[in-house]
Amino acid sequence: MGESNPFESLPQNAANYAALSPISFLAWSGEVYPERTALIHGELRQSWGETYRRCRQLASALDKRGIGAGDTVAIMAPNIPATYEMHFAPAMVGAVLNALNVRLDAATLAFMLEFGEAKMVFVDRAFAPVMAEAIGQMDNPPTVVDIDDPVYDGNESPIGEIEYEAFVAEGDADFQWQLPEDEWNAISLNFTSGTTGNPKGVVYHHRGAYLNAMTNAMAWDMPTHTVYLWTLPMFHCNGWCFPWTLAAKAGTNVCLRQVAADPIIEAMTEHGVTHYCGAPIVHSMLVNADEQKLAGIEQTVYGLVAGAAPPAAMIEGMERIGFKLTHVYGLTETYGPAALCAKHESWEDVSLDERVRLNGRQGVRYPTQAALTVVDQDTGEIVPHDGETMGELVFAGNIVMKGYLKNPDATDEAFAEGWYHTGDLGYIEPDGYIKIADRAKDVIISGGENISSLEVESVLSRHPAVAASAVVAKPDEKWGETPCAFIELRPGEEATEADIIAYCREHMAKFKCPKTVVFGPLPTTSTGKVQKYELRSQADDLDD
Repeated sequence: MGESNPFESLPQNAANYAALSPISFLAWSGEVYPERTALIHGELRQSWGETYRRCRQLASALDKRGIGAGDTVAIMAPNIPATYEMHFAPAMVGAVLNALNVRLDAATLAFMLEFGEAKMVFVDRAFAPVMAEAIGQMDNPPTVVDIDDPVYDGNESPIGEIEYEAFVAEGDADFQWQLPEDEWNAISLNFTSGTTGNPKGVVYHHRGAYLNAMTNAMAWDMPTHTVYLWTLPMFHCNGWCFPWTLAAKAGTNVCLRQVAADPIIEAMTEHGVTHYCGAPIVHSMLVNADEQKLAGIEQTVYGLVAGAAPPAAMIEGMERIGFKLTHVYGLTETYGPAALCAKHESWEDVSLDERVRLNGRQGVRYPTQAALTVVDQDTGEIVPHDGETMGELVFAGNIVMKGYLKNPDATDEAFAEGWYHTGDLGYIEPDGYIKIADRAKDVIISGGENISSLEVESVLSRHPAVAASAVVAKPDEKWGETPCAFIELRPGEEATEADIIAYCREHMAKFKCPKTVVFGPLPTTSTGKVQKYELRSQADDLDD
Protein backbone atom coordinates (compact mmCIF):
# COMPACT_ATOMS: atom_id res chain seq x y z
CA MET A 1 0.00 0.00 0.00
CA GLY A 2 1.20 3.52 -0.75
CA GLU A 3 4.01 2.37 -3.06
CA SER A 4 4.59 4.43 -6.20
CA ASN A 5 3.64 3.09 -9.59
CA PRO A 6 6.86 1.71 -11.16
CA PHE A 7 5.53 2.31 -14.68
CA GLU A 8 5.47 6.07 -14.10
CA SER A 9 9.26 6.10 -14.20
CA LEU A 10 9.16 5.64 -17.98
CA PRO A 11 8.26 9.08 -19.39
CA GLN A 12 7.84 10.21 -22.97
CA ASN A 13 11.01 11.22 -24.77
CA ALA A 14 12.20 12.00 -28.27
CA ALA A 15 12.96 8.33 -28.93
CA ASN A 16 9.53 6.94 -28.03
CA TYR A 17 6.97 9.65 -28.76
CA ALA A 18 6.04 11.86 -31.71
CA ALA A 19 2.91 13.92 -32.21
CA LEU A 20 0.37 12.32 -34.53
CA SER A 21 -0.02 14.41 -37.67
CA PRO A 22 -1.03 13.50 -41.24
CA ILE A 23 1.99 15.45 -42.52
CA SER A 24 3.99 12.36 -41.59
CA PHE A 25 2.05 10.34 -44.19
CA LEU A 26 3.31 12.64 -46.95
CA ALA A 27 6.89 12.27 -45.76
CA TRP A 28 6.49 8.49 -45.76
CA SER A 29 5.12 8.28 -49.31
CA GLY A 30 7.66 10.80 -50.59
CA GLU A 31 10.54 8.82 -49.12
CA VAL A 32 9.35 5.25 -49.73
CA TYR A 33 7.56 5.60 -53.11
CA PRO A 34 9.14 8.71 -54.65
CA GLU A 35 8.57 7.53 -58.23
CA ARG A 36 4.94 6.49 -57.92
CA THR A 37 2.27 8.81 -59.29
CA ALA A 38 0.63 10.94 -56.61
CA LEU A 39 -1.41 13.35 -58.75
CA ILE A 40 -3.05 13.16 -62.16
CA HIS A 41 -4.54 16.33 -63.61
CA GLY A 42 -4.91 16.85 -67.34
CA GLU A 43 -1.44 16.21 -68.77
CA LEU A 44 0.20 16.39 -65.33
CA ARG A 45 1.65 13.27 -63.72
CA GLN A 46 3.28 14.27 -60.44
CA SER A 47 5.14 11.73 -58.30
CA TRP A 48 5.10 11.38 -54.52
CA GLY A 49 8.71 12.49 -54.35
CA GLU A 50 7.88 15.65 -56.30
CA THR A 51 4.74 16.28 -54.24
CA TYR A 52 6.69 16.03 -50.99
CA ARG A 53 9.35 18.36 -52.37
CA ARG A 54 6.77 20.92 -53.58
CA CYS A 55 4.92 20.90 -50.27
CA ARG A 56 8.16 21.60 -48.41
CA GLN A 57 8.90 24.40 -50.85
CA LEU A 58 5.39 25.83 -50.45
CA ALA A 59 5.72 25.64 -46.67
CA SER A 60 8.99 27.52 -46.92
CA ALA A 61 7.37 30.21 -49.07
CA LEU A 62 4.62 30.62 -46.46
CA ASP A 63 7.24 30.83 -43.74
CA LYS A 64 9.12 33.56 -45.63
CA ARG A 65 5.88 35.54 -45.84
CA GLY A 66 5.55 35.41 -42.06
CA ILE A 67 2.93 32.66 -41.90
CA GLY A 68 3.35 30.56 -38.77
CA ALA A 69 1.71 28.86 -35.82
CA GLY A 70 -1.99 29.61 -35.50
CA ASP A 71 -2.25 31.66 -38.70
CA THR A 72 -5.09 30.86 -41.09
CA VAL A 73 -4.40 30.26 -44.78
CA ALA A 74 -7.45 29.92 -47.06
CA ILE A 75 -7.91 28.45 -50.51
CA MET A 76 -10.75 28.92 -53.00
CA ALA A 77 -10.27 26.27 -55.65
CA PRO A 78 -11.77 23.03 -57.01
CA ASN A 79 -10.16 19.60 -56.72
CA ILE A 80 -6.83 20.43 -58.34
CA PRO A 81 -3.21 19.71 -57.35
CA ALA A 82 -2.81 23.07 -55.58
CA THR A 83 -5.73 22.25 -53.28
CA TYR A 84 -4.14 18.91 -52.49
CA GLU A 85 -0.74 20.45 -51.73
CA MET A 86 -2.37 23.01 -49.45
CA HIS A 87 -3.57 20.18 -47.22
CA PHE A 88 0.05 19.68 -46.16
CA ALA A 89 2.15 22.83 -46.61
CA PRO A 90 0.41 25.19 -44.12
CA ALA A 91 0.45 22.46 -41.46
CA MET A 92 4.22 22.13 -41.92
CA VAL A 93 4.64 25.63 -40.44
CA GLY A 94 1.89 25.27 -37.84
CA ALA A 95 -0.69 27.21 -39.83
CA VAL A 96 -4.37 26.29 -40.22
CA LEU A 97 -5.99 25.55 -43.60
CA ASN A 98 -9.43 26.96 -44.40
CA ALA A 99 -10.64 25.32 -47.63
CA LEU A 100 -13.52 27.50 -48.81
CA ASN A 101 -16.70 26.19 -50.36
CA VAL A 102 -16.52 27.20 -54.04
CA ARG A 103 -20.31 27.49 -54.31
CA LEU A 104 -20.71 30.28 -51.76
CA ASP A 105 -21.63 33.91 -52.35
CA ALA A 106 -19.32 36.87 -51.77
CA ALA A 107 -20.89 38.01 -48.49
CA THR A 108 -20.55 34.57 -46.90
CA LEU A 109 -16.98 34.20 -48.12
CA ALA A 110 -16.11 37.61 -46.74
CA PHE A 111 -17.54 36.59 -43.37
CA MET A 112 -15.51 33.36 -43.32
CA LEU A 113 -12.25 35.07 -44.25
CA GLU A 114 -12.76 37.82 -41.70
CA PHE A 115 -13.97 35.52 -38.93
CA GLY A 116 -11.16 33.03 -39.52
CA GLU A 117 -8.61 35.88 -39.70
CA ALA A 118 -7.11 34.55 -42.93
CA LYS A 119 -3.65 36.01 -43.60
CA MET A 120 -3.46 34.65 -47.14
CA VAL A 121 -5.93 33.23 -49.64
CA PHE A 122 -5.12 31.20 -52.76
CA VAL A 123 -7.67 31.73 -55.55
CA ASP A 124 -8.31 29.67 -58.67
CA ARG A 125 -9.03 31.94 -61.68
CA ALA A 126 -12.57 30.59 -62.05
CA PHE A 127 -13.47 32.17 -58.70
CA ALA A 128 -11.59 35.44 -59.10
CA PRO A 129 -14.77 37.56 -59.61
CA VAL A 130 -16.60 36.35 -56.49
CA MET A 131 -13.43 36.48 -54.41
CA ALA A 132 -12.66 40.01 -55.59
CA GLU A 133 -16.14 41.00 -54.44
CA ALA A 134 -15.69 39.20 -51.11
CA ILE A 135 -12.30 40.73 -50.42
CA GLY A 136 -13.66 44.14 -51.30
CA GLN A 137 -16.12 43.79 -48.40
CA MET A 138 -13.42 43.04 -45.81
CA ASP A 139 -11.87 45.39 -43.29
CA ASN A 140 -8.68 43.29 -43.11
CA PRO A 141 -8.20 41.68 -46.53
CA PRO A 142 -5.66 38.86 -46.85
CA THR A 143 -2.79 38.62 -49.31
CA VAL A 144 -4.07 36.97 -52.51
CA VAL A 145 -2.21 34.37 -54.56
CA ASP A 146 -3.65 33.46 -57.97
CA ILE A 147 -3.84 29.84 -59.15
CA ASP A 148 -3.58 29.57 -62.93
CA ASP A 149 -4.68 25.98 -63.49
CA PRO A 150 -3.67 24.94 -67.04
CA VAL A 151 -6.73 22.69 -67.31
CA TYR A 152 -9.05 25.66 -66.89
CA ASP A 153 -9.80 27.64 -70.07
CA GLY A 154 -11.71 30.63 -68.66
CA ASN A 155 -10.60 34.22 -69.18
CA GLU A 156 -11.07 35.76 -65.73
CA SER A 157 -8.44 38.34 -64.78
CA PRO A 158 -6.11 37.58 -61.87
CA ILE A 159 -6.73 39.45 -58.63
CA GLY A 160 -3.62 38.58 -56.62
CA GLU A 161 -0.10 39.91 -56.32
CA ILE A 162 1.61 36.68 -57.40
CA GLU A 163 0.78 33.43 -59.20
CA TYR A 164 0.89 30.08 -57.37
CA GLU A 165 3.88 28.57 -59.18
CA ALA A 166 5.89 31.75 -58.71
CA PHE A 167 4.95 31.75 -55.04
CA VAL A 168 6.07 28.13 -54.63
CA ALA A 169 9.36 29.03 -56.33
CA GLU A 170 10.06 31.56 -53.57
CA GLY A 171 10.49 28.68 -51.11
CA ASP A 172 13.29 26.26 -50.29
CA ALA A 173 12.66 22.66 -51.39
CA ASP A 174 14.88 21.43 -48.53
CA PHE A 175 12.82 23.26 -45.91
CA GLN A 176 13.06 21.55 -42.53
CA TRP A 177 9.45 21.33 -41.46
CA GLN A 178 8.38 20.25 -37.99
CA LEU A 179 5.65 18.12 -36.51
CA PRO A 180 3.37 20.14 -34.22
CA GLU A 181 4.56 20.56 -30.66
CA ASP A 182 1.15 19.30 -29.58
CA GLU A 183 -1.01 17.00 -31.72
CA TRP A 184 -4.05 18.84 -30.27
CA ASN A 185 -3.00 21.93 -32.25
CA ALA A 186 -5.40 23.03 -34.99
CA ILE A 187 -4.75 21.78 -38.53
CA SER A 188 -7.85 23.04 -40.34
CA LEU A 189 -10.94 25.22 -40.12
CA ASN A 190 -14.17 24.14 -41.82
CA PHE A 191 -17.40 26.08 -41.79
CA THR A 192 -20.83 24.49 -41.43
CA SER A 193 -23.42 25.07 -44.13
CA GLY A 194 -25.08 27.93 -42.29
CA THR A 195 -28.62 27.45 -43.59
CA THR A 196 -29.79 29.83 -40.86
CA GLY A 197 -27.57 32.62 -39.53
CA ASN A 198 -23.81 32.75 -39.91
CA PRO A 199 -21.98 29.45 -40.37
CA LYS A 200 -19.98 28.10 -37.43
CA GLY A 201 -16.24 27.47 -37.72
CA VAL A 202 -15.38 23.84 -36.93
CA VAL A 203 -11.77 23.31 -35.83
CA TYR A 204 -9.88 20.05 -36.47
CA HIS A 205 -6.66 18.98 -34.74
CA HIS A 206 -3.67 17.05 -36.08
CA ARG A 207 -4.47 13.97 -33.99
CA GLY A 208 -8.02 13.68 -35.28
CA ALA A 209 -6.99 14.25 -38.90
CA TYR A 210 -4.30 11.56 -38.58
CA LEU A 211 -6.65 9.03 -37.00
CA ASN A 212 -9.59 9.60 -39.33
CA ALA A 213 -7.34 9.47 -42.40
CA MET A 214 -5.93 6.17 -41.22
CA THR A 215 -9.35 4.78 -40.33
CA ASN A 216 -10.72 5.62 -43.79
CA ALA A 217 -8.20 3.17 -45.20
CA MET A 218 -8.91 0.55 -42.54
CA ALA A 219 -12.70 0.73 -42.79
CA TRP A 220 -12.65 0.58 -46.58
CA ASP A 221 -9.86 -2.01 -46.89
CA MET A 222 -7.99 0.32 -49.25
CA PRO A 223 -4.91 -1.32 -50.77
CA THR A 224 -1.59 0.44 -51.14
CA HIS A 225 -1.50 2.46 -54.39
CA THR A 226 -5.27 2.89 -54.51
CA VAL A 227 -6.42 5.03 -57.46
CA TYR A 228 -8.85 7.58 -56.03
CA LEU A 229 -11.09 9.92 -58.01
CA TRP A 230 -11.86 13.32 -56.49
CA THR A 231 -15.63 13.48 -56.92
CA LEU A 232 -15.96 14.67 -53.31
CA PRO A 233 -14.98 18.34 -52.80
CA MET A 234 -11.75 18.78 -50.86
CA PHE A 235 -13.41 21.77 -49.20
CA HIS A 236 -16.02 19.46 -47.63
CA CYS A 237 -14.64 18.30 -44.25
CA ASN A 238 -11.20 18.40 -45.90
CA GLY A 239 -12.45 15.83 -48.39
CA TRP A 240 -13.47 13.57 -45.48
CA CYS A 241 -9.74 13.47 -44.62
CA PHE A 242 -8.97 11.54 -47.83
CA PRO A 243 -6.17 13.90 -48.95
CA TRP A 244 -4.27 12.54 -45.96
CA THR A 245 -5.53 8.97 -46.46
CA LEU A 246 -4.12 8.88 -50.01
CA ALA A 247 -0.73 9.97 -48.70
CA ALA A 248 -0.84 7.18 -46.10
CA LYS A 249 -1.51 4.63 -48.86
CA ALA A 250 0.82 6.14 -51.47
CA GLY A 251 -2.18 6.13 -53.75
CA THR A 252 -2.93 8.13 -56.86
CA ASN A 253 -5.16 11.21 -56.70
CA VAL A 254 -7.10 11.74 -59.93
CA CYS A 255 -8.19 15.38 -59.86
CA LEU A 256 -11.50 16.51 -61.30
CA ARG A 257 -12.66 20.08 -61.86
CA GLN A 258 -16.17 19.13 -62.95
CA VAL A 259 -18.34 16.53 -61.22
CA ALA A 260 -20.57 15.15 -63.96
CA ALA A 261 -21.31 11.66 -65.25
CA ASP A 262 -19.19 11.77 -68.43
CA PRO A 263 -15.96 13.16 -66.84
CA ILE A 264 -16.31 10.67 -63.99
CA ILE A 265 -16.76 7.70 -66.32
CA GLU A 266 -13.93 8.86 -68.57
CA ALA A 267 -11.56 9.17 -65.61
CA MET A 268 -12.55 5.77 -64.24
CA THR A 269 -11.99 4.18 -67.62
CA GLU A 270 -8.72 5.91 -68.49
CA HIS A 271 -6.98 5.81 -65.11
CA GLY A 272 -8.32 2.61 -63.59
CA VAL A 273 -9.99 4.38 -60.70
CA THR A 274 -10.81 2.00 -57.86
CA HIS A 275 -12.31 4.29 -55.20
CA TYR A 276 -14.41 7.43 -54.99
CA CYS A 277 -16.75 9.17 -52.51
CA GLY A 278 -19.81 11.35 -52.73
CA ALA A 279 -23.30 12.32 -51.72
CA PRO A 280 -26.17 10.20 -53.11
CA ILE A 281 -26.54 12.50 -56.12
CA VAL A 282 -23.04 11.58 -57.36
CA HIS A 283 -23.81 7.87 -57.29
CA SER A 284 -27.20 8.45 -58.86
CA MET A 285 -25.45 10.14 -61.81
CA LEU A 286 -23.68 6.86 -62.47
CA VAL A 287 -26.75 4.71 -61.93
CA ASN A 288 -28.56 6.77 -64.58
CA ALA A 289 -25.59 7.04 -66.98
CA ASP A 290 -25.30 5.51 -70.44
CA GLU A 291 -24.73 1.78 -69.93
CA GLN A 292 -22.47 1.56 -72.99
CA LYS A 293 -20.13 4.12 -71.45
CA LEU A 294 -20.17 2.31 -68.11
CA ALA A 295 -19.23 -0.91 -69.91
CA GLY A 296 -15.74 0.50 -70.46
CA ILE A 297 -15.03 0.31 -66.70
CA GLU A 298 -13.52 -3.13 -66.30
CA GLN A 299 -12.09 -2.86 -62.77
CA THR A 300 -14.10 -3.19 -59.55
CA VAL A 301 -15.02 0.27 -58.28
CA TYR A 302 -15.74 0.99 -54.62
CA GLY A 303 -17.84 3.94 -53.54
CA LEU A 304 -18.58 5.57 -50.22
CA VAL A 305 -21.95 7.25 -49.84
CA ALA A 306 -22.79 9.53 -46.94
CA GLY A 307 -26.09 10.85 -45.77
CA ALA A 308 -28.95 10.11 -43.48
CA ALA A 309 -30.35 7.32 -45.64
CA PRO A 310 -29.28 6.65 -49.24
CA PRO A 311 -32.38 5.99 -51.33
CA ALA A 312 -33.13 2.32 -51.85
CA ALA A 313 -33.30 2.86 -55.61
CA MET A 314 -29.74 4.15 -55.59
CA ILE A 315 -28.41 1.20 -53.58
CA GLU A 316 -30.17 -1.18 -55.95
CA GLY A 317 -28.84 0.71 -58.96
CA MET A 318 -25.23 0.52 -57.77
CA GLU A 319 -25.55 -3.24 -57.38
CA ARG A 320 -26.95 -3.45 -60.91
CA ILE A 321 -23.96 -1.66 -62.48
CA GLY A 322 -21.51 -3.69 -60.40
CA PHE A 323 -20.15 -0.99 -58.09
CA LYS A 324 -19.45 -1.88 -54.44
CA LEU A 325 -21.09 0.71 -52.20
CA THR A 326 -20.50 1.31 -48.50
CA HIS A 327 -22.63 3.65 -46.42
CA VAL A 328 -20.85 5.99 -43.99
CA TYR A 329 -22.17 8.63 -41.63
CA GLY A 330 -20.73 11.71 -40.01
CA LEU A 331 -20.83 15.48 -39.84
CA THR A 332 -18.46 18.38 -40.31
CA GLU A 333 -17.92 18.20 -36.54
CA THR A 334 -16.65 14.59 -36.80
CA TYR A 335 -14.10 15.07 -39.62
CA GLY A 336 -16.63 13.72 -42.09
CA PRO A 337 -17.35 9.98 -41.76
CA ALA A 338 -16.99 8.68 -38.21
CA ALA A 339 -19.34 5.70 -38.58
CA LEU A 340 -19.92 3.09 -41.25
CA CYS A 341 -22.32 0.32 -42.10
CA ALA A 342 -19.72 -2.44 -41.69
CA LYS A 343 -20.74 -5.34 -43.93
CA HIS A 344 -21.02 -9.02 -43.05
CA GLU A 345 -20.53 -11.93 -45.43
CA SER A 346 -23.92 -13.34 -44.44
CA TRP A 347 -25.61 -10.28 -45.95
CA GLU A 348 -24.76 -11.60 -49.42
CA ASP A 349 -27.16 -14.49 -48.89
CA VAL A 350 -30.28 -12.47 -48.07
CA SER A 351 -32.85 -11.03 -50.47
CA LEU A 352 -32.14 -7.78 -52.32
CA ASP A 353 -34.73 -5.92 -50.27
CA GLU A 354 -33.19 -7.11 -47.02
CA ARG A 355 -29.67 -6.30 -48.25
CA VAL A 356 -30.82 -2.79 -49.15
CA ARG A 357 -32.29 -2.41 -45.66
CA LEU A 358 -29.12 -3.65 -43.94
CA ASN A 359 -26.80 -1.49 -46.04
CA GLY A 360 -28.97 1.61 -45.61
CA ARG A 361 -28.19 1.95 -41.91
CA GLN A 362 -25.69 4.36 -40.38
CA GLY A 363 -24.11 1.38 -38.67
CA VAL A 364 -21.36 1.43 -36.08
CA ARG A 365 -18.54 3.71 -34.96
CA TYR A 366 -15.23 3.98 -36.78
CA PRO A 367 -12.55 1.87 -35.01
CA THR A 368 -10.76 5.02 -33.80
CA GLN A 369 -13.92 6.70 -32.51
CA ALA A 370 -14.53 5.95 -28.84
CA ALA A 371 -18.31 5.85 -28.94
CA LEU A 372 -21.41 6.23 -31.07
CA THR A 373 -24.78 5.58 -29.51
CA VAL A 374 -28.33 6.86 -29.16
CA VAL A 375 -29.51 8.61 -25.99
CA ASP A 376 -32.91 9.60 -24.69
CA GLN A 377 -33.23 13.36 -25.15
CA ASP A 378 -34.90 13.82 -21.77
CA THR A 379 -32.95 11.48 -19.49
CA GLY A 380 -29.62 11.18 -21.33
CA GLU A 381 -29.78 7.39 -20.91
CA ILE A 382 -28.74 5.08 -23.75
CA VAL A 383 -31.85 3.67 -25.43
CA PRO A 384 -32.45 -0.12 -25.59
CA HIS A 385 -31.37 -2.11 -28.64
CA ASP A 386 -34.91 -2.74 -29.78
CA GLY A 387 -35.06 -1.00 -33.15
CA GLU A 388 -37.93 1.15 -31.91
CA THR A 389 -36.99 3.47 -29.06
CA MET A 390 -36.07 6.84 -30.52
CA GLY A 391 -33.29 9.08 -29.28
CA GLU A 392 -30.49 11.39 -30.42
CA LEU A 393 -27.31 10.08 -32.05
CA VAL A 394 -24.20 11.13 -30.10
CA PHE A 395 -20.45 10.67 -30.60
CA ALA A 396 -17.42 10.80 -28.33
CA GLY A 397 -13.75 10.25 -29.09
CA ASN A 398 -10.68 11.32 -30.95
CA ILE A 399 -12.42 12.14 -34.20
CA VAL A 400 -14.66 14.82 -32.80
CA MET A 401 -13.77 18.48 -33.44
CA LYS A 402 -11.86 20.68 -31.00
CA GLY A 403 -14.93 22.93 -30.96
CA TYR A 404 -16.43 25.96 -32.69
CA LEU A 405 -14.05 28.85 -33.29
CA LYS A 406 -14.81 31.89 -31.09
CA ASN A 407 -18.13 30.38 -30.03
CA PRO A 408 -17.88 28.92 -26.51
CA ASP A 409 -21.66 28.80 -25.98
CA ALA A 410 -22.25 26.71 -29.11
CA THR A 411 -19.27 24.50 -28.19
CA ASP A 412 -20.60 23.88 -24.67
CA GLU A 413 -24.06 23.11 -26.02
CA ALA A 414 -22.68 20.67 -28.61
CA PHE A 415 -20.59 18.87 -25.95
CA ALA A 416 -23.23 18.75 -23.19
CA GLU A 417 -23.02 15.75 -20.82
CA GLY A 418 -19.81 14.49 -22.39
CA TRP A 419 -21.20 13.77 -25.84
CA TYR A 420 -21.14 15.52 -29.18
CA HIS A 421 -24.83 15.94 -29.97
CA THR A 422 -25.58 15.46 -33.67
CA GLY A 423 -29.20 16.63 -33.76
CA ASP A 424 -30.06 13.43 -35.65
CA LEU A 425 -32.74 11.12 -34.29
CA GLY A 426 -32.63 7.37 -34.60
CA TYR A 427 -32.66 4.02 -32.82
CA ILE A 428 -30.39 1.05 -32.14
CA GLU A 429 -31.31 -2.25 -33.77
CA PRO A 430 -30.84 -5.60 -31.95
CA ASP A 431 -27.49 -6.21 -33.70
CA GLY A 432 -26.15 -2.90 -32.34
CA TYR A 433 -26.33 -1.08 -35.68
CA ILE A 434 -27.80 2.42 -35.60
CA LYS A 435 -30.41 3.74 -37.99
CA ILE A 436 -31.30 7.40 -38.40
CA ALA A 437 -34.99 8.15 -38.44
CA ASP A 438 -34.72 11.88 -39.07
CA ARG A 439 -33.22 15.18 -38.12
CA ALA A 440 -34.84 16.35 -34.88
CA LYS A 441 -36.43 19.28 -36.68
CA ASP A 442 -37.65 17.14 -39.59
CA VAL A 443 -39.88 14.68 -37.69
CA ILE A 444 -43.53 15.19 -38.65
CA ILE A 445 -46.01 14.75 -35.78
CA SER A 446 -49.41 13.97 -37.27
CA GLY A 447 -52.30 13.14 -34.99
CA GLY A 448 -49.84 12.25 -32.24
CA GLU A 449 -47.89 9.85 -34.50
CA ASN A 450 -44.25 10.49 -35.37
CA ILE A 451 -43.59 10.26 -39.12
CA SER A 452 -40.03 10.09 -40.46
CA SER A 453 -39.66 12.32 -43.49
CA LEU A 454 -36.70 10.17 -44.54
CA GLU A 455 -38.87 7.05 -44.61
CA VAL A 456 -41.36 8.77 -46.91
CA GLU A 457 -38.53 10.08 -49.11
CA SER A 458 -37.07 6.58 -49.38
CA VAL A 459 -40.38 5.26 -50.74
CA LEU A 460 -40.70 8.20 -53.15
CA SER A 461 -37.17 7.58 -54.47
CA ARG A 462 -38.30 4.24 -55.88
CA HIS A 463 -41.08 5.73 -57.98
CA PRO A 464 -39.90 5.47 -61.61
CA ALA A 465 -40.81 9.09 -62.42
CA VAL A 466 -39.15 10.68 -59.35
CA ALA A 467 -35.65 12.11 -59.65
CA ALA A 468 -35.50 13.68 -56.18
CA SER A 469 -37.84 14.38 -53.29
CA ALA A 470 -38.07 16.14 -49.95
CA VAL A 471 -40.83 15.79 -47.37
CA VAL A 472 -41.68 18.38 -44.72
CA ALA A 473 -44.52 19.09 -42.30
CA LYS A 474 -47.51 21.12 -43.50
CA PRO A 475 -49.75 22.67 -40.82
CA ASP A 476 -53.16 21.00 -40.60
CA GLU A 477 -56.12 22.05 -38.45
CA LYS A 478 -57.26 18.48 -37.81
CA TRP A 479 -54.00 16.54 -37.54
CA GLY A 480 -51.62 19.30 -36.40
CA GLU A 481 -49.22 18.43 -39.24
CA THR A 482 -49.34 16.27 -42.34
CA PRO A 483 -46.56 15.21 -44.75
CA CYS A 484 -46.05 17.47 -47.77
CA ALA A 485 -43.88 16.09 -50.59
CA PHE A 486 -41.85 18.31 -52.92
CA ILE A 487 -40.81 16.36 -56.01
CA GLU A 488 -38.49 16.80 -59.00
CA LEU A 489 -39.49 14.53 -61.88
CA ARG A 490 -37.04 12.80 -64.18
CA PRO A 491 -36.67 14.42 -67.62
CA GLY A 492 -39.49 13.28 -69.89
CA GLU A 493 -41.46 11.65 -67.08
CA GLU A 494 -44.91 12.65 -65.89
CA ALA A 495 -46.86 12.04 -62.67
CA THR A 496 -49.78 13.62 -60.84
CA GLU A 497 -50.38 14.21 -57.17
CA ALA A 498 -52.86 11.33 -57.19
CA ASP A 499 -50.26 9.02 -58.79
CA ILE A 500 -47.70 9.83 -56.11
CA ILE A 501 -50.09 9.43 -53.19
CA ALA A 502 -51.43 6.13 -54.58
CA TYR A 503 -47.87 4.81 -54.97
CA CYS A 504 -47.03 5.71 -51.38
CA ARG A 505 -50.17 3.99 -50.09
CA GLU A 506 -49.03 0.79 -51.80
CA HIS A 507 -45.71 0.85 -49.98
CA MET A 508 -46.30 2.30 -46.51
CA ALA A 509 -48.89 2.94 -43.82
CA LYS A 510 -51.63 5.32 -44.96
CA PHE A 511 -51.08 7.84 -42.16
CA LYS A 512 -47.44 8.30 -43.28
CA CYS A 513 -48.31 9.12 -46.89
CA PRO A 514 -48.13 12.67 -48.24
CA LYS A 515 -51.39 14.54 -48.18
CA THR A 516 -49.99 17.22 -50.49
CA VAL A 517 -47.58 16.96 -53.44
CA VAL A 518 -45.77 19.89 -55.07
CA PHE A 519 -43.78 19.44 -58.30
CA GLY A 520 -40.73 21.51 -59.22
CA PRO A 521 -36.98 21.91 -58.65
CA LEU A 522 -35.77 21.49 -55.04
CA PRO A 523 -33.86 24.39 -53.45
CA THR A 524 -30.41 23.33 -52.24
CA THR A 525 -27.57 24.76 -50.18
CA SER A 526 -24.12 25.38 -51.61
CA THR A 527 -23.11 21.84 -50.60
CA GLY A 528 -26.09 20.26 -52.35
CA LYS A 529 -28.28 19.69 -49.29
CA VAL A 530 -31.98 20.32 -49.73
CA GLN A 531 -33.05 23.51 -47.95
CA LYS A 532 -35.91 22.07 -45.95
CA TYR A 533 -36.39 25.30 -44.04
CA GLU A 534 -37.35 26.95 -47.34
CA LEU A 535 -39.70 24.10 -48.19
CA ARG A 536 -41.29 24.35 -44.75
CA SER A 537 -41.91 28.02 -45.44
CA GLN A 538 -43.52 27.15 -48.78
CA ALA A 539 -45.63 24.45 -47.14
CA ASP A 540 -46.86 26.95 -44.55
CA ASP A 541 -48.17 29.16 -47.37
CA LEU A 542 -49.99 26.43 -49.28
CA ASP A 543 -53.77 26.54 -49.35
CA ASP A 544 -55.64 23.50 -48.07
